[in-house]
Amino acid sequence: MIELRGVVKRFGAKCAVDRVNLEVRPGELFAFLGPNGAGKTTSIKMICGLLTPNEGEARVGGMPSSSPAARRLLGYVPDQPYLYDKLTGREFLRFLVEMHDFDPARGEAKIEELVATFEMGDFIDELCESYSQGMKQRVVFASALVHEPKALVVDEPLVGLDPRSARIVKDMFLAQARAGCAVLMSTHLLSIAEELADRIGIIDRGRMLAVGGLAELREELQHSGPLEDLFLKLTGERRIESSLSSGGLNNGTRP
Repeated sequence: MIELRGVVKRFGAKCAVDRVNLEVRPGELFAFLGPNGAGKTTSIKMICGLLTPNEGEARVGGMPSSSPAARRLLGYVPDQPYLYDKLTGREFLRFLVEMHDFDPARGEAKIEELVATFEMGDFIDELCESYSQGMKQRVVFASALVHEPKALVVDEPLVGLDPRSARIVKDMFLAQARAGCAVLMSTHLLSIAEELADRIGIIDRGRMLAVGGLAELREELQHSGPLEDLFLKLTGERRIESSLSSGGLNNGTRP
């Protein structure tokens, strides 16, 4: 459902994403992990059609991610979500129903369902400018689901959420995957990936280092500890090797 095939993205002389292959299947929750600057958000923006690869293909539902047909299949929650302050949450969701050319009656029913799911009844008819960060996040998640997408892409989903809101969002991820949606979640919270993900992809310096279920990764990397230790071992060793090959780590001038 979600695919990157040999994708390369450069910004000037910097290669932010280097020949990345990634697939998220229908009904799967895929956790996309990596240090800051590893290439996660750039990869996600290519999946969502917001950036064009220099090489390779980004596809959703078998179609180029930049195509209108692919975008209709996709729900997206960016790492810095935006709402229109002078609209209420309900007006914002209705606007998105119209933008996606979704059936109005079905859209109204979906809005009511999402208001209940994300427990937004107390504030959904107030202006967005009055919302707390957690309230905004709930409306943004609802906005990604209001047109019933077949693929959901979320960048740092739990930032700014209180424990109750975080639980609601995690339950939503699982429910979407069980309903057949392909869910790609980029996060720094390794415990969330360990708890929820069917498969995990680890990227660093633009290159995909490992992909698989947690048990597969432990076997492949011969590491039986928690995901955090595995992640730090994999990305930390890569950074040390990079520093050595470039003459870093004191340039060998000190022991």
